[in-house]
Amino acid sequence: MKEVTIKKGEIIQRSGELGTKIYHVKSGLLRSYSIDTNGKENVFMFAPEGWVIADTCEPESESALFIDALEDSTVVVLQKDLEREKENVGALTKRLNALQKRVLMLISTNAIERYEYFIQSYPNIAQRVPQHMIASYIGVN
Repeated sequence: MKEVTIKKGEIIQRSGELGTKIYHVKSGLLRSYSIDTNGKENVFMFAPEGWVIADTCEPESESALFIDALEDSTVVVLQKDLEREKENVGALTKRLNALQKRVLMLISTNAIERYEYFIQSYPNIAQRVPQHMIASYIGVN
């Protein structure tokens, strides 16, 4: 476990990398995203202060997501360790709950409801994230 500072715009994980890490955001704002075959970025999730962000792949498998800093950030970098993650069920449950709600929201709501969900899920970051990233997150770009 080590604490690192990440500059705005810095990519800390690229799709296809092995040995991915878990990032606990102490300050700042990170996002995870994929890039499709047309070069379009698709935002998967945001991670403001107090959130955890990671690719769910096994450490020996290739990552599917990019992770970068939307603001200068301080994060605690953790190795993937399933035993430790079992002890930190609260943070993992919070993340899984947010992702489950998002999938259900994407398949069953209109754009206005998806935006309202974004504001509810991330009440303190709407002014910190470019509008095109919010549009990507709610699936209207």
